Order: sequence, then structure tokens, then C-alpha cells
Amino acid sequence: MDLVTFGEAMVRLELAPSLAAGVGGSELNVAVLAARLGVTSRWVSRLPDNMLGRMIAARAREQGVDACVEWTADGGGRVGLYFVEIGGARISSVLYDRAGSAMSRITPGSVDWASAFAGVRWYHVSGITPALSDGAAQVTAESLAAAKKAGLTVSYDLNYRSKLWSVEQARAVQEPLLEHVDVLTTTAEDARVVFRMGGDDHAAVARALQQRFEVSAVAITLRDNALAAVIAADGKVYSAPRFEARSVDPIGAGDAFCGGLIVSRLEQRGWDDAVRFAAATAALKHTIPGDFCLVTRNDVEELLAR
Repeated sequence: MDLVTFGEAMVRLELAPSLAAGVGGSELNVAVLAARLGVTSRWVSRLPDNMLGRMIAARAREQGVDACVEWTADGGGRVGLYFVEIGGARISSVLYDRAGSAMSRITPGSVDWASAFAGVRWYHVSGITPALSDGAAQVTAESLAAAKKAGLTVSYDLNYRSKLWSVEQARAVQEPLLEHVDVLTTTAEDARVVFRMGGDDHAAVARALQQRFEVSAVAITLRDNALAAVIAADGKVYSAPRFEARSVDPIGAGDAFCGGLIVSRLEQRGWDDAVRFAAATAALKHTIPGDFCLVTRNDVEELLAR
């Protein structure tokens, strides 16, 4: 197994001309893309033992992901839902209905991380997971410490969600977590809001975050910019151009960037190649409805060649 991710997946309900149901969740989205690009992937989560929980696990396995799920009995929580309206290339609105979800009720010691990480090379989690509950935050801290003990490379996507917690909570909980992280990914906006580090010089922000948290690399994805992303690593700053793609659904593009970056680094690509590959996968996600980035390696390579 190459990659393990940890987080909640939900049933996605899109308010289109007719209600369309799907599955999505940041860490599962990353695992799905990695599996489609040839990286063996495991997703760790907690789901209720009912038809919706089983549907989520089945969707993960259909995409080649090893779904390592703690199943709850009756009364052990519910599946989270989220409702979305998409207008053109923008998300018009998102409504979460995830309070009391099975994943939010996870407790320390419930996951055997030594077994989950056996033979694994990379671990990925996002800031959405510790935002779910105090228990989820504690298990996230457990997982990060166990991953570093096992010698894994650890990536963390800040992924700030104001509907889940306040800026003050996000900062207080996550700053201690970052001591276990090798690769930090964030948007320019999240870096400004959560860590009060912003400005037009995104390379300088990436370097400042790298120094502040003593991580090996910091990737900042950009919106409305000629560049798609910058990465500070190995004493240098690398960047990728924005690849043109017709956007029909931007949800999951950040996860696609993380997945592309992880796959590239697991394949021993340099940071210059890795950031371009990740930017290409993120661009392609915009063209695909739903949370999952359902691309092939040929799709990515063709876009890079153009």
C-alpha cells in the first residue's frame, strides 16, 4: 500500500434541475484520484452500518480504494449530507447537514494505526477532519504521531471551512498538528485567514509558512491568477501555470491538486514536475461533475503536453 488518507465522506446532493446524489469528501477524493493514477490507496473512516454507509464504501471500492471502515451499530451516528448549487464555474451555495455523523463520533484509540500504516509510504489528512469534533481532532493527532513514528511522509491540506469551526479554533487546534507534517497545502485565502499570513507575494508567504512550521514543503494554490500554484521546497520556489479547462464543477479541485502532488512525489518526480502535474489534475477536475476526479494518466499527460 502506498497511500493512506483519513476523513469523512458524505452523500452529496446537488440541487440541479433534478436532485442528483453522489459521494464525496476531501480525503476520499484524494485516495480515489491516486488509485486511478496507479497508486495503491487506503481510506480510513467511520460509517453507520446502513444503506447509505454501505453505498459510500462501495463507491470508494469501485474506484480501487481500500475502504478501511469502522462500522457503527444502530445509534452510532449517521451519514453526513451536503447540498450544493453550482452556477457555471462557481459554487453558488453549500449547505452541510453532518451534525452527529458517525465520523464526528470517532474516539481516540478506535483506529489501529500501526496496522493501517503497515507497509505504507505516505499519509494524507485535511483540516476538515479535526474540525468535525473534539474526538475527531484527537484521533487526527493520534494518526499524525503514528504516521511519523512509522516513517511515513505526511501531507496536510489546511482546507479551512468556516461553517465547521471558527478561525480561532482552527488556528489553536491545527498549529500543534503541523509539527508532524512534511508537506502543507493551503489556498492563499486560507493562509491569510487562519495564520494571518498573506500578501501578493505568494512565494514569500510559502517560504514564511515553511519556516514558521518547519515543514519540508509548502504548496499554495491560487485563484484568479496566471499561476495555478507555488511550492516552497529545498530552498527554492517552484510554480505551475494555470491550465485552461472549461469548468463545470470546481468542487474537489483542491483535492485533485493534493492527489496529483502526492502521486508525483511517490513516483520520485522533482518539485518542478510535481507542481505542474498537480496543477493539471486540478484543472481537469473542473471539467468533471461530482467530487471525484475521474481521470486517467493519459488525460493528465495529454493536458501537460498541450
